[in-house]
Amino acid sequence: MCEVTVLKNGYAILKDGWMHANCTCTVVRSPENTVIFDTMTPWDGPFIQSKLKEIGVTHIDYVISSHGHSDHTGNNNLFIENVKQHIVGFCISNKDQYYAHPFEHDEEYKLDEWMKIVPTPGHTSEDITLVVKTKAGGTTAIAGDLFECEDDLTDSTLWIANSFNPEKQASNRLKILSMVDSIIPGHGAQFNVLPEHIEAAQTIVDKYGLEQNKVN
Repeated sequence: MCEVTVLKNGYAILKDGWMHANCTCTVVRSPENTVIFDTMTPWDGPFIQSKLKEIGVTHIDYVISSHGHSDHTGNNNLFIENVKQHIVGFCISNKDQYYAHPFEHDEEYKLDEWMKIVPTPGHTSEDITLVVKTKAGGTTAIAGDLFECEDDLTDSTLWIANSFNPEKQASNRLKILSMVDSIIPGHGAQFNVLPEHIEAAQTIVDKYGLEQNKVN
């Protein structure tokens, strides 16, 4: 089972005509691998290194970015020594070698017995979510900007305004909500999945006419 540690909760605040934003940065430790998910902006390197030292992490096996925006990839380059792979959206690489995994055909990518990557495009064309089995016995999705924050489940404008494909994102939001116990969103604190969250997501799916994705 996995130990999940949020290094910093993300945020997104519109102020004085500027969007002030940074992503939630998370470390996941399974019996086989250590993952860092979404590495914040390029100015956050010292913070990340300090937090990793604080929690006793000395090596990263997988560097994963939910998508390619700069507030989610800013410190990927800090982790290159003996790393297994960098995964940025649908792009999997190590040095100059690239692995063509069929994320575009909805194929999951298994890291080990406790962690898998699920393709969840919508915010951009190539978003991914890390789904992990936790020590507490549940399942957590580290979802990037598939979910901005818990509030976006009751105020859909918070995510639709920044969505590349709202229909696809709505469908994938419902899929993830239906398969996990808690979610770590891209710009907010972790939250537990409640029945009303699934109902709200289903309402948006229905709005877009995606009947095939209804939860029975």
